[in-house]
Amino acid sequence: MVMIRIRRAIQQQAKLVRYKGTFNFPKVLNEIDPDVYEQLVPHQDDHIIIAMSSGVDSSVAASIYAKKFPNVRGIYMANWSQSSKCIETDWNDVKRICSQLNIPCDRVNFEKEYWNDVFEPMILDYKRGLTPNPDVGCNKYVKFGKMIEHLTTKLGEKDHNRKWWLVTGHYARVMKHRETGEMQLLRGLYPNKDQSFYLSMLPKDVMSRVLMPIGHMIKPEVREIAKAEKLITADKPDSQGLCFVSQESPKFRTFLDEYIPPNPGNIITEDGKIWGQHKGLWHATIGQRSGISMPQGDPRYKGVWFVSEKRVDTNEIVIVKCGSNDALFRSKLFIRNWEWLTDKLADLQVGNLSIQYRSLQDSANKVKSIILDEQSDVFEIKLIEEARAMAPGQNLVLYDGNRVLGAGIIADTA
Repeated sequence: MVMIRIRRAIQQQAKLVRYKGTFNFPKVLNEIDPDVYEQLVPHQDDHIIIAMSSGVDSSVAASIYAKKFPNVRGIYMANWSQSSKCIETDWNDVKRICSQLNIPCDRVNFEKEYWNDVFEPMILDYKRGLTPNPDVGCNKYVKFGKMIEHLTTKLGEKDHNRKWWLVTGHYARVMKHRETGEMQLLRGLYPNKDQSFYLSMLPKDVMSRVLMPIGHMIKPEVREIAKAEKLITADKPDSQGLCFVSQESPKFRTFLDEYIPPNPGNIITEDGKIWGQHKGLWHATIGQRSGISMPQGDPRYKGVWFVSEKRVDTNEIVIVKCGSNDALFRSKLFIRNWEWLTDKLADLQVGNLSIQYRSLQDSANKVKSIILDEQSDVFEIKLIEEARAMAPGQNLVLYDGNRVLGAGIIADTA
């Protein structure tokens, strides 16, 4: 057990009252070098808008600023009317926490934007046999895209002399590079909760208005702060996936069936032998167990079988034996829809670069080389070592150490 003082505000920001907390101190990333980066700090009369999710992270973020700044208010996004019970429960919690902090709160409805820009593209991707991550699109188009547009219209017209800020409870860090003046997105201090992957496609022009105080903390700290402040969300469990159903839940495939017509096909081994039928390519994920019962009395088939490929042209799912099968590993990726999150690329050293293609990975996948085909606008990335279960449709983020350089979508692997 390590005794530490729990921070009630952002490291590198204004000093607030501190209190003691005790817990096992987990592994964290290095602190930000104050000689390289600076944390933007609002002026006392600025407008502070807290994006409230009803969870402990946004509650603590709101508490930090409510104690320090006078013009603070919460805002809650309702984006999915078909889960009205979930939405209303969260909204009631937001009203309670804002009342506890003595700040006003608003509710906005971005259901149309979520449906058009996030949900329908997700359904289309699954129908095509891809593996999308709707949370990345939700942050890009709704939580930051539409939200910033809404606040610009509302606050920009109301008061041109005050700057306004959007505060979120994300585990990531938005910092200003002292030498270049560029706003940069960095991993959160706590690797187990780092959300920079989900934020990797943020519009660059919004980062100068975004504050993420929780990114400088670790989860146990956030819980301790919430308990010390007696926040009603202190013991509320973390949310998992989409509000209406988690992508990791078996129910998610059934949920997709409500929006995608059945499209059955064969489940085959690499030699072309048919072993079963699937209901649709969206019922399988590359790298996961196939669910097929193979004849365990035959040494050729004994063991657990995994999904290695989804063949869209023939509507087939290919399975292989053993989770460490060579067919599950790739060292080359082709990336489409690439977006840079930084302008300063001249000093990049390939040896420092790594990729991430899942929200949380056990280790970084180091980059060997990068080739940009300007005619097709497709990146080719080669890795030093092969990576497991990379699938078309997945988001891919390029890092220079802990700094996000840009992101795109995996088009193919080899």
